[in-house]
Amino acid sequence: MPVNQHVEVVPPKKRGRHLRVLRVGLHDTRALLHEFRKPLLVFFLAVLLGGVIYMQLNNTLSDNTALKLIDMPYYMLAMMVLESAIEAPDEPYLIVFWYVMPLVAVYVLGRGAADFVRLFIDREQRRSAWEVAVASTFRRHIIVVGIGHTGMRITRVLAQMGFEAVAVDIDIDSDAHERLHSLDVPLIAGDARNEHVLEQAQLEHASAVIVCTSDDYINLEATMRIRDMNPAVRIVTRMWDDRLAQQIETFFNVEVLSASDLSAPAFAGAAVGAEITQNLHIAGMEYSMIRLVVRAGSFMDGATVDGIQETEGVDIVLLHRQDGSLPDVHPDGQVLVSGGDTIVLFAQHDRITEILGRNEKGRASR
Repeated sequence: MPVNQHVEVVPPKKRGRHLRVLRVGLHDTRALLHEFRKPLLVFFLAVLLGGVIYMQLNNTLSDNTALKLIDMPYYMLAMMVLESAIEAPDEPYLIVFWYVMPLVAVYVLGRGAADFVRLFIDREQRRSAWEVAVASTFRRHIIVVGIGHTGMRITRVLAQMGFEAVAVDIDIDSDAHERLHSLDVPLIAGDARNEHVLEQAQLEHASAVIVCTSDDYINLEATMRIRDMNPAVRIVTRMWDDRLAQQIETFFNVEVLSASDLSAPAFAGAAVGAEITQNLHIAGMEYSMIRLVVRAGSFMDGATVDGIQETEGVDIVLLHRQDGSLPDVHPDGQVLVSGGDTIVLFAQHDRITEILGRNEKGRASR
């Protein structure tokens, strides 16, 4: 299985708020101009190109007063509002301008007003355009695909850690949208399997992508599209199917987190009154951390911290006395562990599971 390329992801330095707002404003202005591009294009062509044509036609006639290029935009605007600053010509091909320019003005104003009303009524479209503008200013951010229960929690944790994030989902409810807004996380509304949507999320500049929808095949297709568009980005994908997860890891250089693998330790630990973390794979070996309550009469009851660590090959990182005193992080080696105390152990996974079983069974021979 290929090894993931190491991409260091660090919380970005806080950019100047005013600079960020300026960049968002410029991008949003470009988006607005794009919405009004047709009437604006017609307007400028009529004023500039129409003015040049009118001047050339007029100046070819020796009887007419020569017109200057710098004055032509003003003359065209005046014709549009039926307030011409020059005398009406006799030539039919020039008189045409006097009738056409007001019609151009009517089209520009009518089409512009219609587009404005459409954008005003469809506020969701304007909101989406604004969030695309915000996302366009992000660099070295993390994209979260799928804002369900899991995706929202991931996004919240990333925000708390100081990372910039961009959310991508086809459709989320208004409450979830407001929660994203409170976290300053823009939402790109669309399918992450669509290249344009990923471009809007600034995949090119992202440091990592987390794909965590509830559908394995959507996750697979999105992962393939992301890897194709950005071969260097770090991808973490959620999967339910273990076999499919292994294939994705093998062929797409993706870190896959299986839902069953993530939940199994938690369920097993809860059944015996302990809390087990997800396995950590380091140098080909599996490590885990566990929180458990020492059973009275077990092999740890009455032993010292050093004694347990040396004999069992574990590291006790926290001890919490049953008397309610504050937890002791990295307790002194001579401290005695008693039944009812809560301890947190770190060790190889097989040692952790063995200790858990022996603690539940009571005192056992070593």
